Amino acid sequence: MTHKERFRAAFSGEPVDRVPVYFFGTWPETKVRWKKEGLDTIRGYNDPGPQVPGMDPDWEEGLWDYHGLLTANALGNIQPEIIEETGDYLIHRTSEGDIRKDSKLGSSIPQFIKHGLEPTRESWNTYKAFLNPKDPRRYKDNWEQKAQKLNSEDRVVALMGGSLYGWLRGFMGIENLSYLMYDDSGLFEEIIGYMADYFITLLEPVVKRVQFDLVYIFEDCCGSNGPLFSPKVYKTVFDKYYKKLIGFYKGCGIPFIMVDSDGKVDQLIPLWFGSGFDIIFPLEVGKWNANPAEMRNRFGNRLKIFGGVNKHVITQGENAIRQHLEQLKPAVRQGGYIPIPDHRIPPDCSYSQFLTYIRVFNEVFNNNN
Repeated sequence: MTHKERFRAAFSGEPVDRVPVYFFGTWPETKVRWKKEGLDTIRGYNDPGPQVPGMDPDWEEGLWDYHGLLTANALGNIQPEIIEETGDYLIHRTSEGDIRKDSKLGSSIPQFIKHGLEPTRESWNTYKAFLNPKDPRRYKDNWEQKAQKLNSEDRVVALMGGSLYGWLRGFMGIENLSYLMYDDSGLFEEIIGYMADYFITLLEPVVKRVQFDLVYIFEDCCGSNGPLFSPKVYKTVFDKYYKKLIGFYKGCGIPFIMVDSDGKVDQLIPLWFGSGFDIIFPLEVGKWNANPAEMRNRFGNRLKIFGGVNKHVITQGENAIRQHLEQLKPAVRQGGYIPIPDHRIPPDCSYSQFLTYIRVFNEVFNNNN
């Protein structure tokens, strides 16, 4: 089977010749370590890969920059400014008006001192000019030729299909966004609706030219105890706009729509089904011990999963890896499930430990004996 055929068959519940070997990339510091330990395929420390021997072509390849076809992020017109800089951190203003503090000491989530988008209509009317889908700066030179080339590549080609929560959380912060849902529900829904139309308008020329295998919707809308908003808010606001966005992608012939959220997603899974999502990703094991087999028992074979492997098991030795993966075999045999580590591999994992994981993965899932 080709890589495309294998991926599509796996999530369609059809027989495959083997289970593909994927991961969700690494921390930048992990790349530094693995390069010192002998991995020579690293291109840069901020790319999702690297490609590791024995793995299938990286499904994230080109995802985050739209395969070099276009720019989807907010395009601000504010003069960037360095406000304060030390050996440990940088405080700066971005072209979208964020004031943020970035650590220089390693990978960490930036601290937002002020968000460019505030939870007011006045702020939104200014900010949405940064989100003009028809801005001529968005499409790259020769993007049509690049799009055509993607159709000839034997690998999973995924489209960053946008976001109705995750991007807004980045634009205004969790606290401001949470208050907006209740303080001005009309404005909140207006913004959600605008974002759905934004992605449809922006991406329509691309999806008409590229045969994507997967649409990736970035949300990160759950924490360790559950969703960051109520199911009621989902039903009354998000659902109709997800249906519009997903209906557009499905109407363009893309077979699978995947939602990315870390955390405990249980309460949202039935709602995601209703909106038209196909695949749940990355199904973090977390402190609540999310288990693909148990989730299948609760939600049935309608639940398709990409993830569900506890990344922290990889450093615990071959026996622990094997025991963990053996527990996932029943769900894999049911189809509609490709197991991969449930987030980026942290730097406590050595290159040799990850190679052991790949070997054991194949012995557990791809040994025909």
